[in-house]
Amino acid sequence: MHFPYGIADFAALIDEGYFYVDRTDRIPLLENAGKHLLFLRPRRFGKSLWLSTLENYYDLARADDFERLFGGLKIGQNPTPLRNRYFILNLNFSVVDPQGDSDAVRASLFHHLNIQIKATVARYGDWLEGRVDIEPDDGIASFQSLSSAISQTPYKLYLLVDEYDNFANEVMISPWRGTDRYQRLVENEGTIKTFFKAVKAGAEGRGVDRVFLTGISPVVLSDITSGYNVAEDLSQRPRFHDLCGFTETELRVALETVAVAHDLDAAQIDTALTLMRDFYNGYCFTPQRDERVYNPTLVLYFLKRLAEDGVFPTRLLDDNLAMDRNRIQYVARLPHGEALVNRALNPAEPLAVAQLVNRFGVQDMLTAPKNPDFLATLLYYFGVLTLAGRDALGKLQLAIPNQVIRKLYVERLQEQLLPRYEDQEQRQTVVERFYATGDLGPLCDLLERTYFKVFDNRDLRWSNELVVKTAFLVVLFNDAFYIMDSEPALGRGYGDLLLRVRPDMRQYQLLDHLLEFKTVGLKAVGLTSAELAAKTRDELRALPVVAEQLREAEIQLTAYRETLQRTAGESLKLRTHAVVSVGLERLVW
Repeated sequence: MHFPYGIADFAALIDEGYFYVDRTDRIPLLENAGKHLLFLRPRRFGKSLWLSTLENYYDLARADDFERLFGGLKIGQNPTPLRNRYFILNLNFSVVDPQGDSDAVRASLFHHLNIQIKATVARYGDWLEGRVDIEPDDGIASFQSLSSAISQTPYKLYLLVDEYDNFANEVMISPWRGTDRYQRLVENEGTIKTFFKAVKAGAEGRGVDRVFLTGISPVVLSDITSGYNVAEDLSQRPRFHDLCGFTETELRVALETVAVAHDLDAAQIDTALTLMRDFYNGYCFTPQRDERVYNPTLVLYFLKRLAEDGVFPTRLLDDNLAMDRNRIQYVARLPHGEALVNRALNPAEPLAVAQLVNRFGVQDMLTAPKNPDFLATLLYYFGVLTLAGRDALGKLQLAIPNQVIRKLYVERLQEQLLPRYEDQEQRQTVVERFYATGDLGPLCDLLERTYFKVFDNRDLRWSNELVVKTAFLVVLFNDAFYIMDSEPALGRGYGDLLLRVRPDMRQYQLLDHLLEFKTVGLKAVGLTSAELAAKTRDELRALPVVAEQLREAEIQLTAYRETLQRTAGESLKLRTHAVVSVGLERLVW
């Protein structure tokens, strides 16, 4: 079986026998949902392939290919009357160069429009009777000429626009590139707003019948709302929850197929599924559904490597998704953004919003947000937070979906807290010693000298226990060796930080680690900061309040150990660690 990593051409997938998860049964639902549709998902989540599916299904010129392409799929058994009944104009705003001033961007957009319109005219020459004038300096006029010519035929136009919000995304990632330039494109008679006004006008009996837009966020539609206020957002509708992405059942079927080819046993299939569940699963896009979906790009990356090599890929992060860290950094730069981004690392207190903000423009992002809901919503649309149930008040909880995304948060903090090469080198030395031996001494020395001082002076200082947990998470994080689980559910309680050796790395000298943290303030031990610094660790351990906290942590760890050993079996090589932070300056274990 071949896996179509990086391929978004539906016809190629079918003709060349690639792995394909059939979602064509949603086509009738889309037809009934409306004629102007918006579908938002994070980057590289399969949106372009879905547009290619629609293009092949509705394309007037592909009528003779229908049985070959769709005969074996769900829609092929009961096609809708609209199949192969449209002219298709396929636009992709990601190819429009966002560099330069607004005139340069407008010229790039018009160039793309004209190229695609010329291709459409060439493809449908046998059906078009009227003349289509291509205006080199005005792609919108070219579009109006095309829609006018189409209106003279028995057919209509289906407009597909991929990454409709690409311009705004560039502003989000690199605001210094020119917010004013973007505003000129969307406000008043700006180019993007004028184009969508032309689309709306074309749908009023002038050749345009249906429009399907994909993107990441609703920001552009908010900025052009008076120009194009007819799009219906399907992104959180339950029936389209898994329109893009894979379910675990579908993933297991694919793994079993690969297993046959490479003689993998059931245990290896379960190991692969465990890895992908931790690293790629966890996305939820509607409050009405509990089922999670897997990131399709990451899944196909893993399956392609497994199918070709017969072994799991060592590196589980697809580098193409690493740029999402820029989006996290963008939100962190906004007023109050740093604190909110770092709070996302604490699953014990999930971020929660009354509802997701679904209408905001670039200007909203550049001014101080009125409440945390706005910042959390941005992280949701970027795909670095996802829906995770409701709290006691009924608010929507948002959480980091999986290990791949957690790594993006952690790496950002690592660079902030230990920016020098020497710091990173020292970190690597002490954590690798801890991984193999469980020796906390060098690790705690490093944290006392570096991390705590930085945490104390930044917008990173939340509750004391959260600072300690975050410091250990950031310094110990290594997804090449471990699955890191903060606040894992262990019986009736929750541990603070669990490092589970990756199932494909258990043959190496790596231990599993469970850490429980307690904090004691300076006032509780009756010491000044200077007096605390002068004491040895043995003297600190002897302090009654510290000894009591250590004892309490050990009791919890004993219970957690029993749960872990019962569920994980003999493969677990567990070391437990009770750690007490005194005044956010000293560590005792």
